[in-house]
Amino acid sequence: MIVNYKEDGWQIISQRAHGLLSGQVCFHWKQDFRPERWLETIIATTEHDDAFNEFFNDDLLLNENGGPVNFKMRKFDAEKCEELLQLALSKSRYIALLTSQHIQFLYQKETDKQIVAYCKKLEKWDKKWRKESGLDEKEIKTAYQILEWCDAFSLLICQNLVPPEGRKIEVSRGPDDCNYELSSPEEGLLNVTPWPFDVDSFKIFFESKTMKQLKFDNVIEFREKLKDAPVTLHTYLISR
Repeated sequence: MIVNYKEDGWQIISQRAHGLLSGQVCFHWKQDFRPERWLETIIATTEHDDAFNEFFNDDLLLNENGGPVNFKMRKFDAEKCEELLQLALSKSRYIALLTSQHIQFLYQKETDKQIVAYCKKLEKWDKKWRKESGLDEKEIKTAYQILEWCDAFSLLICQNLVPPEGRKIEVSRGPDDCNYELSSPEEGLLNVTPWPFDVDSFKIFFESKTMKQLKFDNVIEFREKLKDAPVTLHTYLISR
């Protein structure tokens, strides 16, 4: 989950809500760079964090002080990676390949032997899945660059990292190897340069929850109070 400290308490955005926002952004990507299997690319982008469900099967939600754990504080979890891959694989080899690329992207610079070995295993699976599905490595790399860009875009918004007064922040390099920047000239409005989408403007939506209680005795208490916490709907207009 994404955890922001606000004046009125913790602002919590679930991993799946962040993923859904990534998918909304992906949906509008310019047609010239869309892979042939576009719907599956959108699905992979939307579901790239789906193994993390704060309401159901995730117990690593609190730190030693009883506060909610932000996603950046979490360490490599082989079980969650496996769960994510199996969810993807049950849909298609294509989605599994994009998911595998994402896991490798997250941990490619790690030196821990367990992580290095896991990523090596994914490389072998990638070859097998590409052969089984007749997919080209370049096609997968291009599609993943779109996923990664939309993921980065969503994270900037969810973490409140877009600077005010029209100042720009880098998003990521897209599949066209172009450097994209994000800015907010006024509240609720986002500009992207250069423009990477197929329409001149569109709206995005995501939910967050606010928890005034700052400390929790255990995960069960946190989870139940998170479920009942008030919801805020965030809306942005993304425009040229």
